[in-house]
Formats: sequence, C-alpha cells, structure tokens
Amino acid sequence: MTLSTTIKSIQDIMRKDVGVDGDAQRIGQIVWLLFLKIFDDKELEYELLEDNYKSPIPEDLRWSNWALDPEGMTGDELLDFANNRLFPTLKELPAPNDRPSRAGVIKGVFEDAYQYMKSGTLLRQVINRINDDIDFNDSQKRHLFGDIYEQILKDLQSSGNAGEYYTPRAVTQFMVDMVNPQLGETVLDPACGTGGFLTCVIEHVRKNSVKTPDDEQTLQQSVRGVEKKPLPHLLCTTNMLLHGIDVPSNIRHDNTLSRPLRDYGPRDRVDCIITNPPFGGMEEDGIESNFPQTFRTRETADLFLVLIMHLLKDGGRGAIVLPDGTLFGEGVKTRIKEKLLTECDLHTIVRLPNGVFAPYTGIKTNLLFFTKGRPTKDVWFYEHPYPPGAKSYNKTKPIRIDEFDTEKQWWGVTKGKTARPGEPNLKKREENEFAWKVSAEDIAANGFNLDIKNPHNADTGPGDPDELLKEFARVDAEAASVLDELKQELATALGGAE
Repeated sequence: MTLSTTIKSIQDIMRKDVGVDGDAQRIGQIVWLLFLKIFDDKELEYELLEDNYKSPIPEDLRWSNWALDPEGMTGDELLDFANNRLFPTLKELPAPNDRPSRAGVIKGVFEDAYQYMKSGTLLRQVINRINDDIDFNDSQKRHLFGDIYEQILKDLQSSGNAGEYYTPRAVTQFMVDMVNPQLGETVLDPACGTGGFLTCVIEHVRKNSVKTPDDEQTLQQSVRGVEKKPLPHLLCTTNMLLHGIDVPSNIRHDNTLSRPLRDYGPRDRVDCIITNPPFGGMEEDGIESNFPQTFRTRETADLFLVLIMHLLKDGGRGAIVLPDGTLFGEGVKTRIKEKLLTECDLHTIVRLPNGVFAPYTGIKTNLLFFTKGRPTKDVWFYEHPYPPGAKSYNKTKPIRIDEFDTEKQWWGVTKGKTARPGEPNLKKREENEFAWKVSAEDIAANGFNLDIKNPHNADTGPGDPDELLKEFARVDAEAASVLDELKQELATALGGAE
C-alpha cells in the first residue's frame, strides 16, 4: 500500500466522523497525529544517543504510552484524553524564550493544531492505521513524505489555493546540485512549503561535507525556512525531524513578504536562496506597501524575486522557479527584471517544457540561477527537452533527475582551490541545439523581455496553440500591470487631495 493510499484510507475513516467538516480539517487532524508519531520515533533515537535524555513531553502524553497499543484507549476515554489532557498541555508546554528548544517546536506546532474528531472509536481506528502503515525510520522511505503533501494538494485543488504546487523531486535536486551549498553557508527557502528544497540541501551537504559531529551541528544551524500556511509549516517541521534536524526552530510560521523590506538588515542576509514561490496568486491588500514604490505589485512571485535579491549577501547564489509570465511581463515586471540584471549576474535560465508540474498546473516554468553583487553580461538559456519518445509529463511519468545529466555536463562546473562553489565556468559553455546565449545589452534593448525562443528551433508559427496562449497571457499580464499602476496613481492622487 502506498503512502498516498494510506492517507486516503485514513480520510475515509474520518468522513464517518461528524466533527470533521471538509478536507482541510481532515488534513489538519492527520498532520498533528503524524507529527506526534514521528517525534516519538525520534525520541527513541535521542534516548540511545544522548546521555540522560529527558522528553519535553510529559511521560503519559508520549505517543508510545497512549497511542501505540492497538487495544489501548478508545471511545469516550480517548476523546476525553485528547481534548482535555493532550492538547491543553502541548499548547502550553513550558519553553525557554531565549534559545531554540524541542519544547518550543512542539508548542509552536500545537498552537495551530486542532482536535476535530467527535468519535473516540474512529480516532482509535485512525491511530491504528498510522501505526500499522506509516514508518519513516527507514531512511530510504523518507522521501515518501512528499507523497503526503501530494495527496493533500490533490484534495485541496478545488479549494481555491492558487499557486500551491508540489515541486518534483528531480527539479529540487537539480537546483540544489547547481547552487551547490557548502558547509557553513546559510541556506534559506522563504516559501518552503513542506521543505522539499531544504531536505535536498541537508542531504547534499551531509553527503559532501559533514565528517564530524561539529560539522553536523554547523549544518543544523544553517538551514532556514519560512512558510505562511499552518499545514505546510507543520509538515515541514515534521519533515525536518525526519531528516535529522533535532530542533527545527529555524522553520518559522510567517509570511516573509509581510515584513517591510527596509527592516531586513545584515543579520538577515544569507549565502543561498533556493525556492519555488507561489505564482499565479495575489497577496492581500497592503503587502505591496512593504516594498519600494517602483516594485509594488500584488503578484506573489514578483514580490519574492525582489525579496530574494535583497536578502542575498554579495556573492550569494539564488535559484528560483518562475512562470513564463514573469519572463515576458511588462510594467512592474520589467523594472524587477532590470534590477535583477543590474544587481545580479543572471547567468542561466533553464526553460522547462509543459507538464513538469502536472497535474497541479499546465503553466510553463523556468529555473533562474543568479549571483548577487555583479551585473549580468550574458544570459545563457537551456531548453530542457522531453526524454526520447515522450510528448509531455504526467503523474505516472514525471520528470526524472537523470534527464538533467545533459545540463550538468554542459553547465561548466568550476574546479580548483580558488573556484567558488556553485559558480559555473561560463567560458566552457558552448551553444548547441538546446543552449544559446543572449547579451544583457540585447535584453535591455528589448525591454528586458526574457522570454527568448530557442534560435536553433524552427519557428512554431502563429497557429501553435501554446504560442497563442502565451501571447494571450502576455497581453493579459500587461493589462493587469497597467491596471495596477493606474490604481497606485489614483491612490496617490486621492491621498494627496485630502
């Protein structure tokens, strides 16, 4: 039985419960139960590895002491325990305010958690199914954690959560491999979801650099994430535990865009940012006022690009997933791209084909790689092809990491003692049927349009549906941008007239 099937069967049990109304509540219920199960598994490790380990959870509230026995508490007894003992205690766990702690992590998780179920008998069935079918102690199975989020997204697709896409494992791994985070570098995902990029970073650094316990401690303190929504945040915290981050206090539940840009100082700057921010969605009123006037928009992905440029240290490396709309968009988008090419070296754009994010969206996407602190001279484009015989991707035939081997060979990795990790050797790159180079001067002269077609391909012609849709999207985005600017001008004029 797959993990997605298990989650679905648990939700089927919950549908019989009168207290759980809708997929969102069912998912919330599953998530806190999973967290306690996984934390209990980790505590078994801590007891073996740490002298005099003391659990932050009172003994009778530890999963193994109330949930593990399939013939244990059930019915009204279990319900009373969960509602009147478990939740009130975990929501108020005493935790130090001056330092990260496991108690603080647990308290943070349960501040946003709720116990919805009204049937203790059905709750016992859910707990037993989790105990029987879900085991992440095997490191080889930890990537299956992403299946949970995929199932969640499938269930919530009709709930209007625009911009939420599960990033395929192959894409996250390729981006991390190319940015190549080093031990001691701080790595941030400002829209981390369930932590797919961060877990890739952890594995990458452990594999290449961690040799001692001190190295491991350095790694644990260098990975940071921020997630706006409670459920993905809780899942990310759980995912960090699964990947050996003992106190995942650097995973914050917050909206990175809600803080004024000017309030971010040197202490907030990081070495690497790797992310897939929500796109296609709009931020709530007022968020755009946290940004300079010239970059104000409610388009989430555009605001994240401005934020990332601000948060990177000089010499810092960024990698971001963006839709085609950002590449060809005008107005505010043009000014943001001008800033990107002026303040950063946008050295590579990998253009992904249709279907990479299926079934969540058919929008074409791009991977942008850049280094802050020097202007762009040339932008290299690489058009990622479908594998032989394929015409698209789907859930049963997703994009695979080995498909990026050609990009990696072409990339031009720097070597030697003076080489900077994550910096491509652009002199070794050559144009081919998939790769081409465009000067920053030509891009500027064309209004900073980055939607540049592969010159080695025959023209698809005006009748191609993809091209027609792209042109419609371009015109639509341009109209929306002009409307945003008119609203800003009107607001300014009305404000000045008071």
